Amino acid sequence: MPTTTTPHAGLRLAAGVLTGILALYIALVALGNITDFGTNQQFVRHVLAMDTTFKDDDLMWRAITSTALEDTAYVLIIVWETAAALVLMWGTWLWARRRHDLARRVSTYGLLMMLLLFGAGFIAIGGEWFAMWQSKTWNGLDAATRVFLLSGVALIVNQLPGGGRHDA
Repeated sequence: MPTTTTPHAGLRLAAGVLTGILALYIALVALGNITDFGTNQQFVRHVLAMDTTFKDDDLMWRAITSTALEDTAYVLIIVWETAAALVLMWGTWLWARRRHDLARRVSTYGLLMMLLLFGAGFIAIGGEWFAMWQSKTWNGLDAATRVFLLSGVALIVNQLPGGGRHDA
């Protein structure tokens, strides 16, 4: 017996699954950073201190060597990750409940949070401003780029016409 599906059911499913994957990912990242605080705390400290870069005098003025400021930045990252995880989990739940318009809107907010964290935060600020690209030891650009690209793909799928209930 054939089942009837809406023309955009596959697109909605893809949007929900991609949102769910990123919700799971960032929730695990946040949980890991909370339960194993010290591991990535050291990462953030080294990136901000620029202590494994080329030590170019023209760049080193950017370094932040105050552990209080470094730790504040790390806590703010964890708060942002946790908030993004909650927003994306809510978006995933809404996709599963077939509340497509609201799911798209909420998922968009969460995905933009991911793009801001990984694109502006880790790639632009960490990678360029703090010259993380120069470090062989404390370089998270490849991982940040992967998450940035996956978040971008998920955002595109979420925005395609037909993903919401009232779309053509």
